[in-house]
Amino acid sequence: MGEAQVSLKHLFRVFTKPEHKDSKLAQIEEHLSDNILDFLSQHVVTKKTSLEEVEQDFADAVVPESPEFVSTHAENLLEKLVAHSVNTYSPTFIGHMTSALPYFHLSLAKLLVGLNQNLVKIETSKAFTPLERQVLGMMHNLVYEQDEPFYTQYLHSARHALGAFCSGGTVANITALWVARNKCLGPDGQFAGVARAGLASAYRHYGINNLGVLCSKRGHYSLSKAVDVLGIGRDNLVTLPCPEQVLDPELALKKGREYQEQGNRLLSIIGIGGTTETGHVDPLDELADVAKELGCWFHVDAAWGGATLFSKSYRGILKGIERADSVTIDAHKQMYVPMGAGMALFKNPEDANAVRHHAQYILREGSKDLGATTLEGSRNGMAMMVYSSLHIIGRRGYELLINQSIEKAKKYAAMIDALPDFELVTAPTLSILTYRVCPAKIQQCLSALPQKDAKKLNSQVDRLVVNVQKLQREAGKSFVSRTRLESPEYGAYPITVFRVVLANPLTNTRDLKAILEEQHAIAARNLVWQQLMANSQCEALHQA
Repeated sequence: MGEAQVSLKHLFRVFTKPEHKDSKLAQIEEHLSDNILDFLSQHVVTKKTSLEEVEQDFADAVVPESPEFVSTHAENLLEKLVAHSVNTYSPTFIGHMTSALPYFHLSLAKLLVGLNQNLVKIETSKAFTPLERQVLGMMHNLVYEQDEPFYTQYLHSARHALGAFCSGGTVANITALWVARNKCLGPDGQFAGVARAGLASAYRHYGINNLGVLCSKRGHYSLSKAVDVLGIGRDNLVTLPCPEQVLDPELALKKGREYQEQGNRLLSIIGIGGTTETGHVDPLDELADVAKELGCWFHVDAAWGGATLFSKSYRGILKGIERADSVTIDAHKQMYVPMGAGMALFKNPEDANAVRHHAQYILREGSKDLGATTLEGSRNGMAMMVYSSLHIIGRRGYELLINQSIEKAKKYAAMIDALPDFELVTAPTLSILTYRVCPAKIQQCLSALPQKDAKKLNSQVDRLVVNVQKLQREAGKSFVSRTRLESPEYGAYPITVFRVVLANPLTNTRDLKAILEEQHAIAARNLVWQQLMANSQCEALHQA
C-alpha cells in the first residue's frame, strides 16, 4: 500500500516543482505544516510512548525496494516521527539549550534546502560565500570591535579569514585548537611544520615531551574530543577543580608552569564563556594575562554565552573575551538559529592560514573558496540563517532577548529561595541555574551535621531529586534536566541537582511556578521524601 510505480517518469516528478498550487504535493506540504504547528502548541511530550516502542517503527535494516508515494510517506512521518519527537518549543521545556525558534526560520529553511548551495567552493555557492564572510565579520566585530578599515581590508580577502563557519561548537573548538597547534609547532626554516611532518617529528624538533591544553573541569566534553582528534591525547587535557564554578587564574598559572617544567609545552588555556552545566563565566581578563605569561594560545569557548555580547547591560560579564586569540560561538543557542550554526573566530586574520589546504580540482590557491580553511568540506548555507536573524532581530532585539533571559533566571532563583523545601545551588550568572528539592528540616540538619554524616544524608536527597526529575519528565508536561555538581556548601563531594536553562522567550512566570509546584507535588508523594520526613532528629536522619 502506498507503493509508487518504478519508472523514470515517476522519479522525474519527485525532482520537479508541482505545476500548480493546488497540486497534491502542495496539499501535502500544507498538511505537514499544519501538523507541525499543531505539534508545537502541545506539551513537551505529546504521546507517552517508550523509546523501545518507538524503536520498533525503525527496526527494519533493509533498504525499501520500491518507491513510496510522497503522500504516504508524509503520513508515516507524522505518525512515527513527529508524534514522538520532543517539543523543544514548549515554554515548559527548560532543561536544555535547545529552545523555540522564530517562525520565519521555517520559511527560510525551505529556501535553504531549495537552493542547496555547497559552501566548500565559490563554484557551488557564489553569493553565499560573501554572505558567510560578512556574517563572520559581523560576529568578529561583536567580539573584537576592530575599526572599519580593518574589516574593509580583511572581510573578503582571499588570503585571510576572520573565522570558520562550522556545524557546531564541537567542530569550532577543534578548529580553533587545530589552528593553535599548527602555529605552535609550525615551520621555522629548518622544520616543515606539524601539518606536514606530524606530531612525532614536531616533538623531536622542538624538544618537548608533550603538548597540553589547560581548562577547568567545567570545560565542555568537546575539548576532550579535540585533544584526541589532534593527536595531543586526553591525558594532556589538564583539567583543574573549580569549587567556585570558575577557573582560578592563580591555580591555572601554577599548574601551567608545573606542566611546562616537566618538559612539556602548553598549547592553550581555555576560558569558558558560559559553562553548559551552570552558565558560569571564567575570569577571562585574568586568564588572558596567564596565557600571556605562559606564552600560549588563549581560546574562549563562548558557545553558550557569546550572544551576551549583544547586551550593553551584560556584555561586561565577558570582559577579556576581546583578548582571546580565538572564540567559539554557537548561533543555534542564544541566537535562536536552527541546529548547525557554530563559528570559530580568529582575532588575527592571518591565523587561519596555519590550516589552509589546496586541491587542484576544487580548492585552488588564491581563490576565495571557504573550504580551504575549514575542517569540514561540503557544508550547507546555514550562514544565511544567521544573516537573516541578525537583520530581522538586530542587535537591539537580541539585547532584549538576552536581558529578559538573564532577568527571568534571576526571578526564578528568587522564587526557589522563597520556597522552604527547595534549595538554590548555583545562582545564575547568565540564564542557567541549578537547584534541588530538599525538605526544609533536612536543610537545617545538613548545616548542623559533620561532613561525613551530611554526605550520607545528601545521598538520600540525591535519590529524591533523581526520582522527581524522572517522574516529571515521564509526565510530559514539563522538562528540567539534572546533573551532579560539587557545591562549596557541602565540601568536595558532588550532589545531584536540577539544571534549568531559561532561554525560551515564551516561558513566563506562570510556567515556572507550575514547574515548581509539580516538582513539589511529585516529591511529597515519593517514598524517599516520606522516609526523610519520618525522622524528626538529625541524629536519626544520618543513621537512616
